[in-house]
Amino acid sequence: MRFGIKRIGLILAMVAIINTGQVGFCDEKVLIPPQKPSTTLTVARAMVCEDVKNLQPVNPTVVFSVEKEKAFCFAEIEGIDKSDTIYHDWIRRDVHVVGFKLALKPPRWSISSSITLRETDKGPWRVEITDMDGNILKILRFSVVD
Repeated sequence: MRFGIKRIGLILAMVAIINTGQVGFCDEKVLIPPQKPSTTLTVARAMVCEDVKNLQPVNPTVVFSVEKEKAFCFAEIEGIDKSDTIYHDWIRRDVHVVGFKLALKPPRWSISSSITLRETDKGPWRVEITDMDGNILKILRFSVVD
């Protein structure tokens, strides 16, 4: 059997199309988006408490009386490579009530946020501690009672 140069070229082109799955010939490159890097931030210690003094939690608890007037979320964050941001989102009965954007400095940082408790705040709460990309690092649950 004799194959001409044109026929060999056509056969090679067909093999290339079958092997690569591409139908056209062009210089376009398929760009694969970079994978989202996993966060290096970790919560070393976190709790809801009645107060924060000298960068330390005071009276950690999971039940707050409205009479206490305030609830605090305290967290120690590790794995901070550079100045970064973290969020405390306070959620009552699955409704976002308030969020705090908090600055972090390397290599380890303590942060806190607080809310004022009112009579209408009774019920189950949670604080979601998240990084800048929205990754949940920790969820703290508590309740507000009489």
